[in-house]
Amino acid sequence: MRDIVYLDRIEQAEALLKPQRIDVLRQLAEPRSCTEVAAELDQTPQRVYYHVKRLLDAGLVGQVAERRVRGIHEGIYQATGRAYWLSPRLVGRIGLRQSRDQLSLGYLVDLMEDVQADIAALDLARPDLPSIGVAGEIRVRPEQRKAFLDELQHTLQDLFTRYGGAEGDAFRLAVACYPKGDSDARA
Repeated sequence: MRDIVYLDRIEQAEALLKPQRIDVLRQLAEPRSCTEVAAELDQTPQRVYYHVKRLLDAGLVGQVAERRVRGIHEGIYQATGRAYWLSPRLVGRIGLRQSRDQLSLGYLVDLMEDVQADIAALDLARPDLPSIGVAGEIRVRPEQRKAFLDELQHTLQDLFTRYGGAEGDAFRLAVACYPKGDSDARA
């Protein structure tokens, strides 16, 4: 079982649209048969198998074993991941990407999609992958915004110039700077 399974096919997302499948998927955090899951969810084994089959087809569940019970082969299934990460490309985009100004919100959304896809493509099972994540909050007065953004852009450009060459390990650096918003309004 992987920590995170990146969902980038529409069939995978559609498999999760039924709440009953989410319940089945949660039950399959540990290897179980359809009969065992059915008993936990107060469903019939046939109904649970219907959902397991759809989850199998989408790659969200795998058969990890098989046992013989009263002359019948019974599959043992387990979720393929502890968490599922839905590609933003599957949600809400109509049409192709547009060329955008680096200071626009649309550019930031496109950048985050690229970062998410890059991270999903990494082998998350390897703990030795060098990476860093930094988050913080900076408060800038309205009259200082332009100077702040100019200095940030200059600092990053300096890093790209100093370390941007054709040799060595390639790293992607993405910095997102956006208004935080009012946390009370989101609650």
